[in-house]
Amino acid sequence: MGSELIIIPIIFGAIFGVFYLYFSTRNKERLALIEKGADASIFVKGKGYTAPIWKILILNLSLLLMGIGLGVFIASILDQYTTLDEDAVYPATIFLMAGLGLFIGFNMTKNLDKE
Repeated sequence: MGSELIIIPIIFGAIFGVFYLYFSTRNKERLALIEKGADASIFVKGKGYTAPIWKILILNLSLLLMGIGLGVFIASILDQYTTLDEDAVYPATIFLMAGLGLFIGFNMTKNLDKE
């Protein structure tokens, strides 16, 4: 019963530790580069136009959810009209379509950055 009380702080501590290490290491790298006289423009990602992050998130999330919905639909059709095992068809089709949606979203994001 007491293990539930210990697991949640461990999870939050691990998340905090990852973010702390990431930001402290990034800060140390930047300070070292500045001390060597590097130009500050290397910290900016790209000089040209990039798509706003909210457009990329909405695009990828919508394609992920559409892929999951399509996966459930195709899995129900396969379950109804074939003799495939229901326990294997649903997860396999859902993950396949979700991955396909994320792949399409990745390619569309690359096209957004080019424009």
